[in-house]
Amino acid sequence: MSENKEYVSQLLDQGSIHISEEVVASIASMAIQDVEGVYGLNSNIGSELGKIAKKNAGKSIRILISEEDEIAIDCYIVVLYGYSVIEVAKAVQETVASTVESITGRKVSNVNVNISGISLPRSAKK
Repeated sequence: MSENKEYVSQLLDQGSIHISEEVVASIASMAIQDVEGVYGLNSNIGSELGKIAKKNAGKSIRILISEEDEIAIDCYIVVLYGYSVIEVAKAVQETVASTVESITGRKVSNVNVNISGISLPRSAKK
């Protein structure tokens, strides 16, 4: 496996299962899109994260996997105007944690939600 990627791994009697951080990020992304009040993900975060997230620069979700295979998720979202930013962020945390845990079978230690913008609904834009 590539040295640059992190994997959530599980050893079974029949072999091992490795889930890449990109798959975990995709799961989190899909879960976020289902949360009411989320306009979308912000993909322009590379400059905010600096060198720490160089390999994930430009992505709106960053995955950190601990040695115990616990998953920490940082996500950058844009909230729809008129929604409570705090309530949307809480809903994102709950939805992402439960979805990632149920699909991967691994504990999500935390979900950090960064509100990086606010936008009018797509139908209201001209």
